[in-house]
Formats: sequence, structure tokens, C-alpha cells
Amino acid sequence: MKQRLTAITLGVRDKERSRAFYEALGWSGAGGAGDDPVFFQAGDMVVALWDRASLAEDSCVADTGGWGGITLAHNVGSRQEVDAVTEQARAAGARVGREPAETFWGGYNAIVFDPDGHPWEIAHNPYWQLTEDGGVQLGG
Repeated sequence: MKQRLTAITLGVRDKERSRAFYEALGWSGAGGAGDDPVFFQAGDMVVALWDRASLAEDSCVADTGGWGGITLAHNVGSRQEVDAVTEQARAAGARVGREPAETFWGGYNAIVFDPDGHPWEIAHNPYWQLTEDGGVQLGG
């Protein structure tokens, strides 16, 4: 298996509400008619929104309703960008779990939650390199 991740699907309770949230952040969704997932191109990967029950059934898991043990991250190039993205998310309806602040590991981050409670870390990591297309490379 090649060392890469190509898609993340988030189980959501209200697909249209979640789509509106991500589109308010500037993302552009495709698909989503009827029971179909909404897809967002995110650099070289895809983030999808799909009905939570449909995703659980398709993934062969029992939906206990709790946190799934995953936090998503959006890395940016500066502390100021962390502040700006956090405010953009707040304006789109995100709950802010942690306001932007210095981290124990030498970076700067915030935690915001989408309408279904999926946590997103908004981070500036001075030890990682951002590529022109928004990807990240581990520092050497």
C-alpha cells in the first residue's frame, strides 16, 4: 500500500446544513443529490459529506453516536491565518473549542467544530513546509 490518504468521508446528520457550512468557508461542493454524498476537492484528496446512518452501514460499523477518535487538520502559513480561519469558521456557525493560542509543541492553533461536531485543528506548524497547492511536508 502506498503511504497516502485520498479521501475522508464525514458522517453528518443534515447533509444540506453541513454542505452550507463548508461552502461558507469557501469550499466548492459537487454532487449530493438525493442520498448521494457531497464531494469537496481538497488539494490532492477528497472530503465527502454523507448521511451518518448510510456511512455507518456502508462502513460495517455500529454508530454509537460518540466521537470517532479522529481530528481533522487545516494547516496554514502563519499565526494570523489561524486567527482569520478561526473567525471565518465562527461566522459560518462553527463552535470554537479552543481559541487560537500558542501550543506546547511550538506552533499556534485553534480547534473548531463543524455542525456535526467533527473537530478541526486550525494550525500553524513552523516545523512543516506548506506546498504551493496547500499540501504539507514534514520538516527535515
